[in-house]
Amino acid sequence: MPCAKNCGVAQLAGPKPYNPLDKRNLGVSVAEAMLSQDVVPLGTLTRFDGAGVYAIYYTGQFDAYRLLAQLNKGKKLQAPIYVGKAVPPGARKGGFGLDETPSQALYSRLAEHAESISLAENLGIKDFHCRYLVVDDIWIPLGESLLIAKFAPVWNTLIDGFGNHDPGKGRYNGLCPRWDVLHPGRAWAAKCKARPETASQIKNDIAEYFRSHPAVTGQAFHLGREDES
Repeated sequence: MPCAKNCGVAQLAGPKPYNPLDKRNLGVSVAEAMLSQDVVPLGTLTRFDGAGVYAIYYTGQFDAYRLLAQLNKGKKLQAPIYVGKAVPPGARKGGFGLDETPSQALYSRLAEHAESISLAENLGIKDFHCRYLVVDDIWIPLGESLLIAKFAPVWNTLIDGFGNHDPGKGRYNGLCPRWDVLHPGRAWAAKCKARPETASQIKNDIAEYFRSHPAVTGQAFHLGREDES
C-alpha cells in the first residue's frame, strides 16, 4: 500500500525553472551583448546616436595597473578598468523608454572620458580601448549594475572620481577625487581641497585591492544567470 506521506523519504529539488524575464537574466543579456562588441580605441571614436553601457580597458605601462594590462594584451581585453552608462537627457526626469529624439549621450560620455585621460600627466589615450552597446533606455542601469558587480573595476570601486565633472565656480570645497591625486592634470580638480592620501598610498591601496580580490584579475569571467549556482 503506497505511503500517503512519502514515508519520510527526502524529496530532491529539481532544477529551478529558467525565467527569461527575471531581472538578473535581463541584465545578463545586456551585459553579454556589450561584451560581444568589437573593441575600439577610445581616442578614435566618431559621433554616433544613442545611449547605453560601456567598458573601458587599459593596456599601458602604469605600474599600479600592471595586472590589468597583462590580461588585456593583444585583443583579449577581458579586464575593464571602468564600466559606466550614459542615459538620454530625459532620464533624470523619469523619461526612461520615452526618449523619441535620438541623442548622442553614449558618444558624449565616452568623449568626456577620453578628454580626462588625455589631460592626465601619467596616462596616454593610446593605451585605452572600449566596448560599448547602444541599449533601449530602461535596460541601461540594469546592464551597468551587473557589469560592475561582476568585474569590480578598480576605477568604479576603489579610485573614485574618474567620471566626475567640474563642480563649477564656488563649489570646490570638496576633496580632490582620488583619481586626480593618482592621475593629476584636470585643472578643475586642482582647485579642490587637498586629500590626506598621497599617490603612493593610493597605489598601495590598489595593490592590496588586487591581492584581496583575485577575481578582478582572474583569467576567466562568467556572468551567470539566475538559475546557475
